[in-house]
Amino acid sequence: MRPGAASRPAIRSGLLGVLTTAAVAMVTGCGSDAPASDPTPTPSPSATEADQTPARSQLAGLAAAAQDRHLSAFYTLSAADREDRTVAFTAAPDGSWRVDIPGGALGGTADVSVARTADGLFQCALPSVTRQVAPTCVRVGDPDGQFAAGNDPLVQHPLVSWARVLTDRRAALSVTAAQPLPGSRGACFAVESTSASLRAPLDVGIYCYAQDGTLTGAKVAFGTLILAGEPVAAPPTVTLPGPVVAGEPLGMASPPPPPPPTATPTGTPSPTPSA
Repeated sequence: MRPGAASRPAIRSGLLGVLTTAAVAMVTGCGSDAPASDPTPTPSPSATEADQTPARSQLAGLAAAAQDRHLSAFYTLSAADREDRTVAFTAAPDGSWRVDIPGGALGGTADVSVARTADGLFQCALPSVTRQVAPTCVRVGDPDGQFAAGNDPLVQHPLVSWARVLTDRRAALSVTAAQPLPGSRGACFAVESTSASLRAPLDVGIYCYAQDGTLTGAKVAFGTLILAGEPVAAPPTVTLPGPVVAGEPLGMASPPPPPPPTATPTGTPSPTPSA
């Protein structure tokens, strides 16, 4: 063997180690000039997921029970600059409902009833002390229809439609526990909208429910409803207060005042004949 032959593998091995170390250092040095990659952001919960509070879950459960509640009940309706009125409400087992609202149309001068049956959605004119009319009803839509803004008395919504919104976890609502409304019972909740750009699907305010799903109070834009007395069992179905006729539903706005009486021109007196 030639002198130095045995040392060449060791030299190659040593040289390989130096080159490897240099390469690692170069890679590390080049990487240090680039910004560190951002960590994968943790997805934030959506507004709906973030608002699954105990209060919202409790309200959703009570509102679900309200949709299965069949009863006849009276409510006291209080509103600014109006005398308190008594609203009658019936929700029947067949899905029909009826709400009688004193002063519910024509700027408070006409009593009306709104109802849903298997035949459609109706508004009915009711006789009152100030408006002696025969009770008649006008069909305004299909059973799943809605009242137009101009003839919607609104009072029926907390009783028959907004409970569905309160059970919808996708609705942009915030729910917190609230102090009981005077005269209500059960649990009360303050409901607010979480979206400033969208119209809330219901009136924000305070809603109170008994454990069985009975609405015992609601303070909303049009006034305050408070359960008066104990509900009773509902009939199998609701009946309309009068026959269905062709025509237009009563509007909510006050009717225009009657025109002033036209002055009758006085005649020119005849001259008195001279003697």
